[in-house]
Amino acid sequence: MTQPTPIRRAPGHKPHLLDTALTLAANGIPPLPLRAEKVPFGNCPNCTNNACGGRPNMKSPGPCHCPGVCHAWAAATTDPHTLTSPPWASAWHRAAAVAYHPGGAGVTVVDLDNAAAMEWARTTLPATRTVPTTRGEHWIYQGVMRSANHVRPGVDVKSHMTYARWLGHGTGRMTELPDAVRALAVKEDTTPARAGVVSSLPAPGDRSIATGCRHTERFVRTGLERGLALVRARTESGAGSQAFGTARFLAVQHTACPGPCALEALGEEIVAAAVSVGVPEPYARRAVTNGLQAPSGRVA
Repeated sequence: MTQPTPIRRAPGHKPHLLDTALTLAANGIPPLPLRAEKVPFGNCPNCTNNACGGRPNMKSPGPCHCPGVCHAWAAATTDPHTLTSPPWASAWHRAAAVAYHPGGAGVTVVDLDNAAAMEWARTTLPATRTVPTTRGEHWIYQGVMRSANHVRPGVDVKSHMTYARWLGHGTGRMTELPDAVRALAVKEDTTPARAGVVSSLPAPGDRSIATGCRHTERFVRTGLERGLALVRARTESGAGSQAFGTARFLAVQHTACPGPCALEALGEEIVAAAVSVGVPEPYARRAVTNGLQAPSGRVA
């Protein structure tokens, strides 16, 4: 048996956090440090404010070659040399907790945030490994799926392209990811955006942008650009739901127009925005189509 490689410590590290991260990495679970309030460290100067282009390859971790902790969940790694490297030293020195990328570990976390959510899970989902959290429980299933927030009151699904706080191994036997959990994310296709997401757009004008449309081009573009910004901001999860909400809002504005209003062209821009933050194109198109059809039953 070969001698294990000595652990090279990062200067100023917090031993218990780094040791936890190295143990996770050795078991194929990609960790990353979290700062106060359970949030990732900010991007490096080269990537601040999407200066790097918003990392178009964020569908999987690793390809970003920033030496430090950069791009949130995508920085998670099982490479011990990266975890103990000098560029990560500052992060470990300031870290408040350890997180991990569930999708990279091959699992899905159903985050139950309150007693009602836990009761729902006990009566609906198959039993699996559970980890107590500050306010509820994490239910861990074997298998990977798309992540989605607010799939039910007090319930988030964390797997691909997101992170979860590491709170221990938990208890119970891990079971295969059930269809009941996969269905929670599919429901985002038809779940309207939360109240207030697109309710502050300006009042309509009176100049048409297409035959039969009663709105000004400026009004339509302003609403669209605000909606696109909201979609692009969902780099962790929920971009599909936001794309649906944006499309639905735009369609609602045109229900009184004799038409046509060129909404299909606007929909293409929403699809492109969702795809740019990692939403699979077929899902993005389905979400936008559903949103455009929701008010009137047809694409205007």
